[in-house]
Amino acid sequence: MLTLYNTRTKQKEQFKPLVDNQVDMYTCGPTVYHYAHIGNLRTYVFEDILRRVLKYNGYSVKHVMNITDVGHLTDDADQGEDKMEKGARREGKTAWEISDFYTKMFKQDMHELNILEPSIWCKATNHIKEQIDQVRTLIDKGYTYETSDGIYFDTTKLDDYGKLANLKIHDLETRSRVEIGEKKNSHDFALWKFNKPGEKRQMEWKAFEKMGFPGWHIECSAMAIKYLGNQFDIHAGGIDHMPVHHTNEIAQTEAATGIKPWVNVWMHGEFLLTASEKMAKSSDNFLRMQSILDKKIDPLAYRYFLLQTHYRKQLTFSWEALEGAAAGLDRLRRLVSNIPDHA
Repeated sequence: MLTLYNTRTKQKEQFKPLVDNQVDMYTCGPTVYHYAHIGNLRTYVFEDILRRVLKYNGYSVKHVMNITDVGHLTDDADQGEDKMEKGARREGKTAWEISDFYTKMFKQDMHELNILEPSIWCKATNHIKEQIDQVRTLIDKGYTYETSDGIYFDTTKLDDYGKLANLKIHDLETRSRVEIGEKKNSHDFALWKFNKPGEKRQMEWKAFEKMGFPGWHIECSAMAIKYLGNQFDIHAGGIDHMPVHHTNEIAQTEAATGIKPWVNVWMHGEFLLTASEKMAKSSDNFLRMQSILDKKIDPLAYRYFLLQTHYRKQLTFSWEALEGAAAGLDRLRRLVSNIPDHA
């Protein structure tokens, strides 16, 4: 019997897939405007272990992972500039070149950590039609409104908005009208963003009578539905996705399909810390896989280091701890090499 902790229900449950012996799983992939840092990679290691545990328990796993190459703004709450445009300007390249390069780098990191590739990779820019179609469905069902800068999901249309993260509407009503602009409510979110007057973007599409681009959340809903159907078994990602990205995925998808729950089991991995601070690309504590390789440390020692703490507990990184994990991995390898071969 396999038991998993379900973020949706806040308890451990006996796992039972929708279809016997088959597990459909979606995991949020990288926004490819920069290198993944080792805190990001902790989430992918956790998801890889989950997939291997499912396979060990006899399940056939269909694993879908997205590549976010458009629509993710510097502020997860629909403010700021697109991270891809920012990355392109930083490096003097096109957004498409940035996407291709950092997608390759991410896959290289996965290889270094012995992470299985998903059954299906799906890029946001390859699924613009699906995203537009889902926005149209939400418009037709009366869940949206339009402002000068985009089409927004009206979260007051749902009685259970924020259920994944136990968000309460009155707790969310703390931002001023200046901060939320034309949005009706602070927790409403963009489904589709319009270009600013006179703006020419590298990644833009004509939809809803204007040039624009998709919001960040809509891509995962549209692509998950395309490849896994209107309901599936497991959705996993980092704990930082729970209060905004995953909450909004649930809201828009269940509104569009009318099916609840959209996903039976939600699973979230905790943060990697350095000196009690969350690792982030905007901080000076941004370490990537190459940082480990440069110190001549086996990348699998980092994977071994991660395995020493439960995925739902925060973990503090230090070079001393990683070196200790490397020594432990060497001892384990010697132990295994001394096991007699009875084959």
